[in-house]
Amino acid sequence: MILCANPSEQFKSYQLEIEKAVISVMRSNRYVLGKEVDSLEKEFADYIGTTSAIGVANGTDAIELALRALNIGPGDDVITVSHTAVATVAAIECTGAKAVLVDVEPKSYTLNPVQLEECFTKNTKAIIVVHLYGNAADLDSIVTFCNSHKLFLIEDVSQAHGAKYNGKRLGSFGDFGCFSCYPTKNLGAIGDAGLVTTNNNDLANKVRMLREYGWENRTSIFPGRNSRLDEIQAAVLRVKLKYLDADNEKRRKLAKYYSDELSELPIQLPSIRAGVESVFHLFVVQVENRQLLLKYLKEEGILAGIHYLLPVHLQPAYQDHIQTANDMSTSESIVKKIISLPIYPELSFDDAKKIINTLKKFFN
Repeated sequence: MILCANPSEQFKSYQLEIEKAVISVMRSNRYVLGKEVDSLEKEFADYIGTTSAIGVANGTDAIELALRALNIGPGDDVITVSHTAVATVAAIECTGAKAVLVDVEPKSYTLNPVQLEECFTKNTKAIIVVHLYGNAADLDSIVTFCNSHKLFLIEDVSQAHGAKYNGKRLGSFGDFGCFSCYPTKNLGAIGDAGLVTTNNNDLANKVRMLREYGWENRTSIFPGRNSRLDEIQAAVLRVKLKYLDADNEKRRKLAKYYSDELSELPIQLPSIRAGVESVFHLFVVQVENRQLLLKYLKEEGILAGIHYLLPVHLQPAYQDHIQTANDMSTSESIVKKIISLPIYPELSFDDAKKIINTLKKFFN
């Protein structure tokens, strides 16, 4: 069976290094927020090109803590997209702020900046731009809008570790960059983990306090919470970070192989924005007869995925109260057609060839 994602194979790729790093932590006397977290934070900040990185418990917390550090809460609006992991919106609502959702561009699947003016009000405080599937959003337009309206910009980079926009790493453009390190991500732990990046030292210090009860010298200066990163996850991420660029290059080669071989089929292939170096967290295509194709692939031993089944504004928890732009037609239409084909660094070209040949048989 060819899986859509397969994090256990990545563990096997670096098994000896990971096991050595984990055993070292287990033999130490510090298991949470210790030297492994400190080292990961420095190494990840250097990699992204920011002055700071802060380890937190998961990617949802990363966004929530970034918002809280910017004093965003009840009475404030935060604009983001509806075609995203629900975590993006859940994090906004956890602060008490209101999420306002806009549509995505039909080719990039990222935030449509044309709709920002429509959704902007006196209560708007920030935009969360989601760099989806390893691709980058239109940062030139979005940064310009934020600057002209004095808005904070938070990048959700949970699916784009290592991707670049005009030569700069994603996560270095906004007031904050927020990363999930869930096991299936390009930089994945062996459990939950997250990272926050910023070039503002004061904001970095505030996130560090917020992740641990708002403490300063173990006294709560303001209300915080528990979102600490443990040493084992940090140790694993430090090993994998060394190989992230090489692993992302493997994803790009697989994506090119898919694109070259599937170009003649009735499939809408991924479109990468000019000036973007995608890291292909997912290889998402659109087809007209999705359910038949998914069934056929499964019968042939290939498990594809769907990211995502419903835009957030149509999900039961949100559909009765969430505010959206007037036109959400792209988000509402693409979710009926998208399929995520298997892609990860350990996927062999033989398996990729099987997937390609299976698709050709289905359509021909």
